Amino acid sequence: MIKNLSIHDHRLDVPLNRTDSADNRRIDIFARVLSTDPQLPYLLYLQGGPGFEAPRINAPWIPTALERYQVVLLDQRGTGLSTPVSEPQPAEYLRHLRADSIVNDAEDLREHLGITRWSVLGQSFGGFTTLRYLSVHPDSLEHAFFTGGLPSLTRSPEEIYRATYDSLRRHSEDYYRRFPHHRTRMAELIERAERGELVLPDAEVVTPSRLRSVGHLLGSNEGWQSLYSLLDLPWDSAAFAHDLAALLPFQGRNPLYYVLHESCYANGTATNWAAYRALPQEYQDDPTLLTGEHVHPEWLDTVPAFRPWKAVAEEIAQTQWPELYDAAALSSARGAAAIYARDAYVPLDYSLDTADHMPELRTFITSEHEHNGLSASGGGVLKHLFELSDGTRLR
Repeated sequence: MIKNLSIHDHRLDVPLNRTDSADNRRIDIFARVLSTDPQLPYLLYLQGGPGFEAPRINAPWIPTALERYQVVLLDQRGTGLSTPVSEPQPAEYLRHLRADSIVNDAEDLREHLGITRWSVLGQSFGGFTTLRYLSVHPDSLEHAFFTGGLPSLTRSPEEIYRATYDSLRRHSEDYYRRFPHHRTRMAELIERAERGELVLPDAEVVTPSRLRSVGHLLGSNEGWQSLYSLLDLPWDSAAFAHDLAALLPFQGRNPLYYVLHESCYANGTATNWAAYRALPQEYQDDPTLLTGEHVHPEWLDTVPAFRPWKAVAEEIAQTQWPELYDAAALSSARGAAAIYARDAYVPLDYSLDTADHMPELRTFITSEHEHNGLSASGGGVLKHLFELSDGTRLR
């Protein structure tokens, strides 16, 4: 229980399309402000994803943040209590849900709250959005904190996905070194998937590419435990079917996570199913190598929740996205970034390249945590970043 916690909800009516003043479509944006002291400055939290709402009040890092800030939890457009996207919408509509539009919503929220400057904490995709924020509205930000969310400024989606495949290969090999019998187990399950024998409770016939995506679990601190428990179960049991359905990374609850996922890596380019096209030969030769946040176009035909999105998703894949980042504007950024040496989703070298453009940004490079270090550390990573930023910690 957080003592003296106050909760205030805010709703804003904002334009869907901020590039055309003649477009009168409007959507709601929801934000929740948590506070134990109304005199503290504000910290905006930008959630990972894309396509997920902010936590409500129960994230493990929130008590640490509340020691220094009032915390603003924004449901990014299309998610949660903001106007949600639960059913297929035209691709033109979805193009207004990227980081550039989210930043504009944040600016409206900042003005609504009467704040001149605030700080931002970006987790994963939220860090990508924070980098956009720094590119276009640097004067609105006091400090920027990144956790597993410093994207490349220059690399193509194909290059990024090749790097994440390399990372997942290392994670896969590490797992199989610890539990070699599970490599045999995975090979057997892949064969069953090829024969159409793995069926989920919603009648999805699991394909090999879909099964391999459970490797995303290896990108979190304790995810290997869930993978181990899954692979221990009989393949034809109800427990296996239900647990596999729950552990797959892309599901019907948050369809934008699948449909818009590759767009978060697109900085002035189209993606055209980049993860599928970047699949390395070694993955084709060894089906036991696991994948993570690598979307496949075939799932539009094989996953019941995604079939209604097929035409829209194909159009999104061909979209020529505008540039998001301004490297020159980043030079004034102040704050700190947690960069995970083993990150399965945001490659270490690319994050370091981006950090070089921000000389006032302190970096915390660690192999103690995987991509979910913000939550898994119970506030430890965030405390480290705060102390780096204020100078009470040197490294």
